[in-house]
Amino acid sequence: MIKDILNERILVLDGAMGTMIQRLELSEEQFRGDRFIDHPCPLGGNNDLLSITQPDAIRNIHEQYLLAGADIIETNTFSSTSIAMADYQMEDLAYELNYESAKIAKETAQKITTQNPDKPRFVAGAIGPTNKTASMSPDVNDPGFRAVSFDELFDAYREQVAGLVEGGADLLLVETIFDTLNAKAALFAIQDYYQEKKINLPIMVSGTITDKSGRTLSGQTVEAFAISVSHIPLISMGFNCALGASQLHPYLKRLSKLTPFHTSIHPNAGLPNAFGEYDQTPQEMAVLIEQFLDQNLINIVGGCCGTTPDHIRLIAEVASKAKPRKPQIPYHV
Repeated sequence: MIKDILNERILVLDGAMGTMIQRLELSEEQFRGDRFIDHPCPLGGNNDLLSITQPDAIRNIHEQYLLAGADIIETNTFSSTSIAMADYQMEDLAYELNYESAKIAKETAQKITTQNPDKPRFVAGAIGPTNKTASMSPDVNDPGFRAVSFDELFDAYREQVAGLVEGGADLLLVETIFDTLNAKAALFAIQDYYQEKKINLPIMVSGTITDKSGRTLSGQTVEAFAISVSHIPLISMGFNCALGASQLHPYLKRLSKLTPFHTSIHPNAGLPNAFGEYDQTPQEMAVLIEQFLDQNLINIVGGCCGTTPDHIRLIAEVASKAKPRKPQIPYHV
């Protein structure tokens, strides 16, 4: 269904989950809940854990974005791999975190869809990059060292994919890709799971251009990144995080010309200020997004760090008036 809708109109992705969680100013005790009251290490800041300990808070954030006009909401699972959860000594929770997060998002999406059946809502299983990189060394004195292997990433992502799909995700979003080798492990895990279960949910891929060099952290240009993940029939390819809409504009323009897939963008609310906060208003961001729309560059648009339901509301308004980009390049397997 989502593939058909993408040919008819621009779809709106939600905004930042982390920004909304920060606004709640939750205590360590609230992160722990009753279940993890005796956990041996601090849990404050483990946002993904809130799908278990504070599910109503996550459900409410999803609902705010849906009511603001989002067609697609992301699960609260950006760090829900056993690799990332090792920081909190919670590796064994990975499957449950993904399953419960997808279940919460799905229930909320179905609730809002029931209220307006003419506007179906979808759940994207959010798959982040993990906190380790497969193609670069974290030690400048040992460039050959790797903190994680491809096989370890594959196993972690395979577990995450199972939880997301079995919890109710409609599509999967491999996002904030700073190391394409990590993303390839995720995509390989997705394909492996799909083959075993004989399913074929849509897959979105979203890279991260880290600065004005126009490259990912692992050194790929827009063109190199696009080519390196185009062996899989994606539903969309795009960019998110690190930069604001204005900074991402030239890179999205290049991607739009060369990819046979639909394009997506969910930028930050500008660049962070000296305190690490985002000052770009919903009105300012909507004006920038409107430029993408006027140039017919995108099919899916939303927000990343610093964006809120107010940002998504105005983005949805300008997106509703625009026509979706039509990919001009045929896809060859």
